[in-house]
Amino acid sequence: MMGLSEEPKVSVTITLGDLRVEFSGRPEVIAAQVDEFLHKQIPTIDLARRIYLSYSTRELVEKFEKVIKITPEGPRVWFEGVKLSDKEKVALQLVAAKIGHQTARSPSDALLVSEIQQSTNLNPKSVSSRLSELVKGGLVERVQTDQGVKYRITTQGISWLIETLSKRDLLKG
Repeated sequence: MMGLSEEPKVSVTITLGDLRVEFSGRPEVIAAQVDEFLHKQIPTIDLARRIYLSYSTRELVEKFEKVIKITPEGPRVWFEGVKLSDKEKVALQLVAAKIGHQTARSPSDALLVSEIQQSTNLNPKSVSSRLSELVKGGLVERVQTDQGVKYRITTQGISWLIETLSKRDLLKG
């Protein structure tokens, strides 16, 4: 695991037919260079990008930094002084788990009902009801694991949460 102060480096090699290119450096620079290369070499990627939706770890952290914190106890929704619905708290905790997993601070991006209840301090029945609503809406997915049923936020769920919280000016940018 890399320390917080260390600057990560990435190396990428792309082979496209007879063409072979290599990129090396800081992740955000390499991501931009690879993206630019692919767009020049494969024009249909530009078309596909118009309908493609995926949130990078960086986008999630930047968007949710006002309401999610990584603590020694794990990723947590940080809503002091902010009024959130139970549905928003549950969805935010699942986004926190996703960020925690993507930054190697949590073992999984999916949580048991008991883990959501413990981290949000919501009534177990309320957590179950909100999860049921979120699953029905396609905002959260159920995942069967050897530990039992866990829940994971979907891309659609992240999009819904960004839209919902942005209307109330609870997110950055």
